[in-house]
Amino acid sequence: MSRQPACSVVIPTYNRARLLGHTLSSLTRQTLPREEFEVIVADDGSTDETAAVVEGFRDVLNVRFHTQRDEGFRAAAARNMGIRNADAEVCVFLDSGMLAHPRLLRAHLAEQNTDRGPVAVVGYNYGLQQDAAGTWALEQELDLEDPAGTIARLAERPQWWDIREPFWTKYGDEFHHLPAPWVVFWSANISARTDSLHRIGLFDEEFRSWGAEDMDLGYRLHRGGVPIVLSRLAGAVHLPHEKSGETNELSAERNYRYMAEKYGTPIIRLLTLFPRINPFTMNDWIRDLALPSCADYLEQAGRTTAGHSPYSTILG
Repeated sequence: MSRQPACSVVIPTYNRARLLGHTLSSLTRQTLPREEFEVIVADDGSTDETAAVVEGFRDVLNVRFHTQRDEGFRAAAARNMGIRNADAEVCVFLDSGMLAHPRLLRAHLAEQNTDRGPVAVVGYNYGLQQDAAGTWALEQELDLEDPAGTIARLAERPQWWDIREPFWTKYGDEFHHLPAPWVVFWSANISARTDSLHRIGLFDEEFRSWGAEDMDLGYRLHRGGVPIVLSRLAGAVHLPHEKSGETNELSAERNYRYMAEKYGTPIIRLLTLFPRINPFTMNDWIRDLALPSCADYLEQAGRTTAGHSPYSTILG
């Protein structure tokens, strides 16, 4: 009988074969023994060499490949496909194009296996840059064959720190007490217990464009009593790749409006004021406006459900 893995690494991807290869390569360097984790590549209908790249790692990783038809942006559905096929009690989510530190999986599991019970873990992401100059500079720092050395160098330079560092500097690494800790729950490098994910309804597959599906999941984990915690030891590098900041911002704004309509609480409705209110200022606005927590608002309003989505009865 094969041993149950300690964690399932779910990697959603779409036409990023080269970046996916770097992520899988970094997983071969984990200090967690190979037999203690599985890798599930959840493909959103790629037409490039993604399947062949995965096949090339079968001798060095316990890796499985699951794919769905290309029907547009369906990252949420791809992640759910990975969760549904996960054999472990903990799911670690990495985006394709994340270069994992060798201790990343051990660090996620260390947070998940304390006596405080289930948590949702935010890993630390180095090198998320938006402009061409920053991308070029980061490329000069990378040694893809030495993730630990690369991260050690990046950690010495504030310009490469996680862009959420000002948030943690302001609120502290123990930020789960905030009314909206989920605003920094970004799926490039996170983990949660598999049963917690099933209990709160998995990712919302109505998100069909970039942004906010991870915050939405974090919100429901938070509402479900799962603390959101930071692990600086669960470090990874966000490898440079093409992206459109303007397009992503417009997409996120649309998805924030969807969240506001779905849940209908004063805190969630603040998202409709993006970019004036953003993830780094939102908790200040909540405090300054003395807004009730989402749970208190719904209780005071005498409501038993939140919004009109399949998640309403879960969050009531």
